[in-house]
Amino acid sequence: MKVANKVFVVTGGGNGIGRQIVLLLVQKGAQVAAVDISEQGLLETKGLAGDLSSKISTHVVNITDLKTVEGLVDQVTAFHGSVDGLINNAGIIQPFVLLNDLTYPQMERIMNVNFYGMLYMTKTFLPVLLKRPEAHIINLSSMGGFLPVPGQTLYGASKAAVKLLSEGLRSELLSTKIHVTVVFPGAIGTNIAVNSGVVTKEEAVSRDSGKIKFSTPEFAAQVIVDGIEKNKYHVLVGNDAKLMDFLSRLAPERAAKIIYGQMKSLLP
Repeated sequence: MKVANKVFVVTGGGNGIGRQIVLLLVQKGAQVAAVDISEQGLLETKGLAGDLSSKISTHVVNITDLKTVEGLVDQVTAFHGSVDGLINNAGIIQPFVLLNDLTYPQMERIMNVNFYGMLYMTKTFLPVLLKRPEAHIINLSSMGGFLPVPGQTLYGASKAAVKLLSEGLRSELLSTKIHVTVVFPGAIGTNIAVNSGVVTKEEAVSRDSGKIKFSTPEFAAQVIVDGIEKNKYHVLVGNDAKLMDFLSRLAPERAAKIIYGQMKSLLP
């Protein structure tokens, strides 16, 4: 689906990959309803759009609140007139601890944001999208959604759920004009650890030892939007995601050990 002259809803539009997706979409001629829990982040995104800012509406929404999500449909359609695409980008990571050390409130928060927030948005906007001549749903999973990452086990489980729900939804919609794409980013240089409340800004800097090669959010946005326009089934972002996707199919145990070697210094 070509993005020009289409209307997209983008969650997590106030920072990171989501922000860059919003900016790229309006540059390519789309309109965007940017959704985020941070009003400041949304205003910064809109400011970065410059002369194209009139194509962006901002919506402060906690996607884990179903009633608020349901009210978003009328807000977006009142501003833009229609919705052609939904990009479920918002997500958080867990603290870098073993599953045994996670609290139940921490577990619930991770699943609520990463899975139920995506599900609420998808289920709420699906009837609107079904009325369009062509539409697209894009859900961001993670490299951790197909490969075990110690210290992010529950996060990975939430993203694996996003993967399978997206694939199942695509199969259900094969007889319709709605395309579904699931995205698997590798290591991307965003503030997700800070925004997730996992580390402070200072701790995030100290954790970056230079061993991990990060793709930029701008690069991720370009790959994702290209995937939308090509109606791709899976989109892998970064050479690390591509390599580990291949290796996890060829030798899953070896792939798991490689990731353990990368992550063990972050584990307690």
